[in-house]
Amino acid sequence: MKIIEQDVVVGKTTARGIEIPLTNARLILITTTKGYVMCGYLDIATAEKMGDCAAVIRGVSSIDALLEGKVAALTTAAAKAGISIGMKGREALEKLV
Repeated sequence: MKIIEQDVVVGKTTARGIEIPLTNARLILITTTKGYVMCGYLDIATAEKMGDCAAVIRGVSSIDALLEGKVAALTTAAAKAGISIGMKGREALEKLV
């Protein structure tokens, strides 16, 4: 199993996409200096507890799908950054650069 790291252009900035194959799923995350967008495999409650600016997009299996999927959950910090439920992953990332 190979970990995939991919640059993701967001506006004039580059974010970092990471895809980790696991036994039955893939862990997918795109991170910026201000926060991150993650797949449903990761726990939004923990991100909230840590004070992270994070959004969850469920049912995705690739970095590209994470960009096109819709935000299903977010932390308080992400809401303050302008991210909202139903926003596409790419739009959420634009709020984090």
